Amino acid sequence: MTENIPKVIDVEKIIRSRIGKDAKIWPPLLRYLRKIIHEDDFNKFFATYPNMEGADFLRNTLEYLHITLDVHGEENLPPKDKLYTFVSNHPLGGPDGVAIGRIIADHYDDHIRYLVNSFLMALPPLAPLCVPVNQMGGQSRNMPQQVDAIFSGNDQVIMFPAQLCSRKRKGVIRDLPWKKTFIQKSVQYERDVVPIYFEGRNSNRFYNIANLCKFFHIKFNVAMLYLADELFRHRGKTFRIYIGKPIPWQTFDKSKKPAEWAAHVQDIVYGLAPQ
Repeated sequence: MTENIPKVIDVEKIIRSRIGKDAKIWPPLLRYLRKIIHEDDFNKFFATYPNMEGADFLRNTLEYLHITLDVHGEENLPPKDKLYTFVSNHPLGGPDGVAIGRIIADHYDDHIRYLVNSFLMALPPLAPLCVPVNQMGGQSRNMPQQVDAIFSGNDQVIMFPAQLCSRKRKGVIRDLPWKKTFIQKSVQYERDVVPIYFEGRNSNRFYNIANLCKFFHIKFNVAMLYLADELFRHRGKTFRIYIGKPIPWQTFDKSKKPAEWAAHVQDIVYGLAPQ
């Protein structure tokens, strides 16, 4: 990397923050991680767009990667006079979150918040939009309060209820079962739910790594380390996004358990896909 480019993303520093600053890191492994996490590319990106923050990060990312969006059902986005929960499938683990965030931010004057993987907090411009969810085990004691804080706030909430990005099982790419939190909190805070379907897929390499980890019962989400590489593989692509009609929060009554309602909304989202 050119020396005069500020090092916003420092893979070694991130690793040491997780495993201890005095831990030894095998140099070839560090070089490989820097490559697949695209340390240089991210730092060039931050140098290209200095001083960006929040929703501008989303817009600049799509511009930098020459990603275009083909949005269907934009007329289904409800008025700005209420707060909503926007839920989507999560096929890519990167561009989908950026794209949906940009669409919602553009429509609702940048008033958006995400629940995201805690690793994304390593991207400083994204941090103001996010509440981190630790998917490597050991949630923060403050996690329930943090979730309540964004749902009780004045921002539109964007969630990927599967938490992990989609996996390929028996030849089918689909989210894992959705978590029920978005149902419970949408009812509690009287937010209608807006379903969104994002059309896309990652490389076979990504799915193979994820399935191998499952087969060998490896708890660490190794596939997640490759999401940055997947992001840059999507450079120049066009993605189709389908926005469904809002589902009133009153729909989620006691006729089903919250987990059953979550599965029902997941089916609605996949039903938005073109046949």
